[in-house]
Amino acid sequence: MRSRHMLVHRRISLLAMLCAAALLSGCGKGPAAPAAAGGDVTAVTAKANEAAAKAQDLSDPKSFEYAKRGFIAAPTGQVRDAAGEVIWDFDSYAFVKGAAPATVNPSLWRQALLNNQIGLFKVTEGIYQLRGFDLANITLIEGKTGWIVVDTLTARETATVAMAFARKHLGDKPVSAVIFTHSHADHFGGALGVISAEEAKARKIPVVAPVGFLDEATSENIMMGVAMARRSMYMYGGRLPRDAKGSVDTGLGKAVAYGQVGILPPTIVVDQPHQELTIDGLRFVFHNVPGSEAPAEFVFYIPERKAFGGAEMLSHTLHNLYTLRGAKVRDALKWADYIDESLTYAADAEVVFNQHHWPVWGRERIREFMVKQRDTYKFIHDQTVRQMNAGLTAPEIAETLKLPKSLEDYLNVHGYYGTVRHNAKAVYQFYLGWFDAHPSNLDALPPVEAGKRYVALAGGIDKLVAAAQTAFDAGDYRWAAEMLKHAVYAEPKNKSASELLARSFEQLGYVAESAPWRNFYLTGAYELRNGVPQKGITIDMLVDMLQYAPIERFLERMAASLDGSKAADANLKLNLVFSDLKESYVLQIENAVLHFHKAPPDKDANATLTLTKAFFLKMMTGQAGAKDLLLSDQTKIEGSKIDLGRFFAMIEKAPGIFPIVTR
Repeated sequence: MRSRHMLVHRRISLLAMLCAAALLSGCGKGPAAPAAAGGDVTAVTAKANEAAAKAQDLSDPKSFEYAKRGFIAAPTGQVRDAAGEVIWDFDSYAFVKGAAPATVNPSLWRQALLNNQIGLFKVTEGIYQLRGFDLANITLIEGKTGWIVVDTLTARETATVAMAFARKHLGDKPVSAVIFTHSHADHFGGALGVISAEEAKARKIPVVAPVGFLDEATSENIMMGVAMARRSMYMYGGRLPRDAKGSVDTGLGKAVAYGQVGILPPTIVVDQPHQELTIDGLRFVFHNVPGSEAPAEFVFYIPERKAFGGAEMLSHTLHNLYTLRGAKVRDALKWADYIDESLTYAADAEVVFNQHHWPVWGRERIREFMVKQRDTYKFIHDQTVRQMNAGLTAPEIAETLKLPKSLEDYLNVHGYYGTVRHNAKAVYQFYLGWFDAHPSNLDALPPVEAGKRYVALAGGIDKLVAAAQTAFDAGDYRWAAEMLKHAVYAEPKNKSASELLARSFEQLGYVAESAPWRNFYLTGAYELRNGVPQKGITIDMLVDMLQYAPIERFLERMAASLDGSKAADANLKLNLVFSDLKESYVLQIENAVLHFHKAPPDKDANATLTLTKAFFLKMMTGQAGAKDLLLSDQTKIEGSKIDLGRFFAMIEKAPGIFPIVTR
């Protein structure tokens, strides 16, 4: 009936952070207008950050040396899209310098300082990196005839500027190959800013990617894109001002560029566990590591340069086993095993460069870097499983699990992006799922109903807020937030409860070592005061990429958008015929479920809609509506137009601006 690779089983990609992957709708685009300044730190918060600064030596001279090593030049100014909107500002984080302000965890400030080393850098002979032009890096490897470009940023606009900057300082060499290390959008979305599809095709440019790349890259953004995009506003702090009380970093890099997203179809697929290729005269040895940080990913070694490319399997932070914007959990054990194997592949490497952050030089330091990464994931996995088997629940494990001193003292595995706490919960979820086996949690009350009952139990909203104020004054912000969550759910218009919850979130954000945790807390505070986004985005920026997604992926998403209550008594059949693809599908609604089959048109269908894939994409991305459907020369309707209208009226359009901290 459908492809066996059902999208519902896919892990949604980093493109969700673009607020982009919505069907028939979108969500907020890019950073909002600067918000009002956040609140000041309390004495308890100030003391906590002072203690964090003293807990470890954060000077970390070797990392700062490596982050600056090979520096050639730095960009300035802004990058704008075709409409003139700023999508990247090289100077917006200029305030990140000097000592940590009281409103930022000093360890996170260290990471923000390191990620602020932006520009063009020489990694080793014939290898360069562009850092700080987007969330991820572009790596340029000199081949015999031109640049082998490894990963292409998120947006066409930032990739175009990055390549122009590189050519200005390194010479005007052509692109001789493109390598995509994995299927997350910050590593492929800017492809058409590196080289146009037409030029790549005309010059027969090799485009190398791991097995499953195109399917994962194009499909991951359809099924759950709306919800994940909305949550990504919290994770990446897109609505926060860029200042010491707002966005300072993401942990992986400074921010995300919100521009045109494209892709190039691979011409060479690395489909073996280990595969050697010669690309523009240079020998690469690829190693597939699917299911580590991405569902389709590889790392590689370049013997001639003694350089190992770790993609995003390696980075200067503890990564996510569960990403807070929402996704299927990742396999910690598999991730650790891949790094362990890579110790052999990189045994002779003199430099390891990755697609986030800065490189590591020297065999001794490379081994230390990789061993610490490996053992951090393995420790979290093994110790979580041990405690699960002893009967502890996910929150209990997360509350007590601590890295051993040998790992905790190694700053490059600190939780600037992922954290030990939420990664431990991810391991629990990976094996046991959401249920902690306590019978009361089988059918727990939903948040608003529970909130109302907690308020009543406390003796009314005023008493609950007063109790939360006492906890806040004592510096017990987690407990204050827990109480106030119920208060705001029960009475979302109560300003006292909302403001105190916002203040509690701020203090929790100010002490968070993880940038996503900070961004979640501070965005929660922002939305308690300012409300949800008022406008969704159009996702025509994705057409260059979505044209490669199979029709089945969109039909799966359409089925998941059917309003079951409206479809309860419906029994409709629709033929969907693609005139340019010479393909047809039969769609049927019965039992409040939408099924589809790739098949010739059914003579008993209520209606037949003939259209092109290009027009179908316009429908799916909200660029074409009912009027266009009726009047376009790319469509033809046979049968009942009324039934066709009834059919599409049952497909829900998700606006992508749903509330999170209120209901």
